[in-house]
Amino acid sequence: MGDTPQSTAPIATTTRFKFWPIESDKLVKFRCERDVLDRAFSVARRAVSGRGGNLPVLSGLNLQLTGNRLTVVGSDLDLTIRVAAEVGGEQDGSVVLSAQLGSDIVRAMDSGQVEFSVGDDGASLVSGRSDFSLRVMPADEYPRFEEPGGESVTLDALMVSAALDQVVKAASIDDARPILTGVLMAAEEDGLRFVATDSYRLAVRDLPGTSILGRDQTVLVPSRALDAVARILGDASDLTIRLGERDACFVVDDVQIVTRLIEGEFPNYRGLIPVDHPNSLVVDRLALLDAVRRVGILAKDSTPVRLAMSSDGLELMAITQDVGQARETLDAEYTGSDLTVAFNPEYLLDGLEVSPGDEVRLDTVDSLKPAILRSTGDDQFLYLLMPVRVS
Repeated sequence: MGDTPQSTAPIATTTRFKFWPIESDKLVKFRCERDVLDRAFSVARRAVSGRGGNLPVLSGLNLQLTGNRLTVVGSDLDLTIRVAAEVGGEQDGSVVLSAQLGSDIVRAMDSGQVEFSVGDDGASLVSGRSDFSLRVMPADEYPRFEEPGGESVTLDALMVSAALDQVVKAASIDDARPILTGVLMAAEEDGLRFVATDSYRLAVRDLPGTSILGRDQTVLVPSRALDAVARILGDASDLTIRLGERDACFVVDDVQIVTRLIEGEFPNYRGLIPVDHPNSLVVDRLALLDAVRRVGILAKDSTPVRLAMSSDGLELMAITQDVGQARETLDAEYTGSDLTVAFNPEYLLDGLEVSPGDEVRLDTVDSLKPAILRSTGDDQFLYLLMPVRVS
């Protein structure tokens, strides 16, 4: 993690899908509450990214009505989200609407019943005194994806939600390094492990007693897909996961998220974690969180926040040339040699915000080697942070 990883060639985007004929994209008609349609559109829209290439129809949402069951599908070929909703169906069929316009229109409508119908002139959305007409795209051009294979495993949604909150943000958002945009799911002796890194920080979360992979098996799931999963977990009780050879499927109540797995070798993250830490700081988590936020106001243009640790406690500093400086002291327990180490304040805040418990421990070697942030009394979450070199 000290050296910047070399860029990896983009992953091939060949996707298994078939074009299945649909009887008609005309005369689709149903009615439902605005909030029901708004949720379905908003969730499915997260898979629409504009990366559809030569398939303009992927800029839309595919609405499929059978009886009283409406299925709304959004996809960019790598990520597909299906949302099912109960509506008052009047005419079966399928149609594709603009994802952005359809979502914005429904979101802007007053609460109450929406009447949706499709005819020769396009789609009509009527609610109260609002009446919108919207052009549609042919549903027979929308791909129909094969269901992923693999056995399904059901996990506690609350536990997985907490793990994803702690790990997903540490993954890279740079598509030039696709391996680092994924979250590693690895089988451990006592359960399941989530790992993510962008080469500047590393997050590791263990779920003891959870088994969905074979011995020594790993899969690399796009962080974008897991972020979509985290957003729908909410008050759900269960999350069902099905892992295939090339894709993964996550089901929460009436939402199904299918994503292509990333192919390639994840970095040897174990070798990045220092074995010995001669210096250790224990401090109140919320006090440190608030102090970093305050001092960070003066940390402009990539200016780091410096942590000066000694037996007297902790002092935080941010110095920005021609702007000013900030300084704050905190009570803390420290063992080791006096040390000043600097961090990117946003990365430090990310780790503090998702660390459980009242106190955190920051273990360090020196001002240049990786530091480890943990909660005291909780070894299930580890946050490794690379220091910033300062003069």
